[in-house]
Amino acid sequence: MVLLSLAALLAACGGAKPLCLFRDTINKPESRSQRRALMQGGLSQFCRQMVTRNAPLKLSDDTPIIGRFYPQDCRQRELENGDLSVQFSGFGYGWTNLSKKVTFTMSGAVDYNQDFLIAEEQCDLYGYFRTRRIHGSDFRIVKIEQQFASFMNALSPVGENFGRQLVTGKLGEGFTVIHDHTGNDDFGLGVIPVGRRPFHPFQARGKDRIVYENLRTEVHQNQRDFIGPIEVTEAGRQLYLTLQVDGAAAIDLFVMTKEQGDSALRLYFDYPQSGPLLTPPMLTDVVRGGAPYTRSVPAPKGLYWVVLDNTPTAGPTMPPQNPYDDRAALVSYAIEIGD
Repeated sequence: MVLLSLAALLAACGGAKPLCLFRDTINKPESRSQRRALMQGGLSQFCRQMVTRNAPLKLSDDTPIIGRFYPQDCRQRELENGDLSVQFSGFGYGWTNLSKKVTFTMSGAVDYNQDFLIAEEQCDLYGYFRTRRIHGSDFRIVKIEQQFASFMNALSPVGENFGRQLVTGKLGEGFTVIHDHTGNDDFGLGVIPVGRRPFHPFQARGKDRIVYENLRTEVHQNQRDFIGPIEVTEAGRQLYLTLQVDGAAAIDLFVMTKEQGDSALRLYFDYPQSGPLLTPPMLTDVVRGGAPYTRSVPAPKGLYWVVLDNTPTAGPTMPPQNPYDDRAALVSYAIEIGD
């Protein structure tokens, strides 16, 4: 549930080429202690990476996103056996047919058995974080959009039990981080075999751009999806947006500064129903269904949010309102940072 950059590993070894020269030796099972020693530089960035990104929530790797988790606090330490112990907490939202939008807080503590291997082609690095032990996870529902579901949950916390089981199951899968030869990082739950990649709806642009996310999400009736925070670390950059909407006539697209996005996400978290935005976004546009959409947005150094909106309370589109017919928008999207 966290995207860990392994760029520090390459830098510590003088780049990818030296690792490629010795990959046959490095990949041997008996070289595991050597691989762990090489990973230490990258592991120092684990918590920083975790609290500066969101974690998309999916029932399985081949299904669309149904919510997001935003880590706010992370603490890490190396155990005596070399494993990585991580404590984290944050908040998020999800969507189910019964409850509609659900907002929640979550915390957990996990020990990871970390390792990496080098691919034969292109020398991509595959970092493996296998779950050794889950010390505990705390999942608590804050708001439920559907009033009947909220009432039932108060009587019997079915939603919290489901959420807790889902979170514990995902934590138990561990994750794989791929640092490829173009300088981009990729992520997937579980163990991804060397040479394979998670599904992405669009083709990445290569070395000239950094891919932030390249995924599919479902934005249901009266819902929003907050993608970010997106960190732009240099001046003179742009956000390159590629989207395709299916299942809906159109959705609204907002690009927000950090302050705008933080306040909008807070309102979305605190209130069961989606309301208007407090301030106008820095960019508002309409993405029509069925046709590819591309746009570049100048982005000075800073943090940004990209928000997908399927509500009548913000933006120019007016999606149909039918309580018995949820018109979910399936949105394939890629967000890249480049010159």
